[in-house]
Formats: sequence, C-alpha cells, structure tokens
Amino acid sequence: MNMTPWERRQKLLEVLCQRRFDTAGRLAQEFNVSRGTIHSDIEILTCSYPLETIQGGHGGVKVADWFHLDRRTLNSNEITFLRRVGESLDAADREKLERIIVQFSH
Repeated sequence: MNMTPWERRQKLLEVLCQRRFDTAGRLAQEFNVSRGTIHSDIEILTCSYPLETIQGGHGGVKVADWFHLDRRTLNSNEITFLRRVGESLDAADREKLERIIVQFSH
C-alpha cells in the first residue's frame, strides 16, 4: 500500500507509541523506505511529539515515557457525514478534512 508522507508519519508515530523504542533500520524496512526517509520523518515528528533519537550501538528512536496517543475512532456514518460536508469545501480545506478522517478512521 502506498502511503503519503503524512500518512506514513502518522503510522510511524503510532508504531513508536506502541513499541516505545525502535531503530531506524527496522522502521525503514517495515515501512519500505530508506533510513534517510525515516530520519527525516522522525525529525519532522519531533517538532510536535516528544521523540528522542539516541546515537550509538544501542541507539534508535524513543518515545517519552509519559506520552501516549489517545485516539478516538470514527465510525462509518461519521466518515460519510464528514466527506459529505467536505464536498462544499475548497481543495485545501478538503485535504485537511481528509487527513483528519484518515487519522481517526483506523
């Protein structure tokens, strides 16, 4: 499945919050991208989330112990409603709405 960079970063954050720690190499393999892409994604996510990179032989990416994703899942009726509302939006706002739907529909 091809993911947009935004979708990949959201999934990466979810994976890291579940595992609490992983290496860039394992994440790159799992997401079928380069280590450089994972490093870039982590750098972007670090601007908004408490992620820490650890260098060295036992290094990787760590999520702050206190941080957890609290997510509510949208049901199919809510998704249908939001997409119907989105039809009246301009392209930029429709894209934002679709990102919200993707984030909360897993």
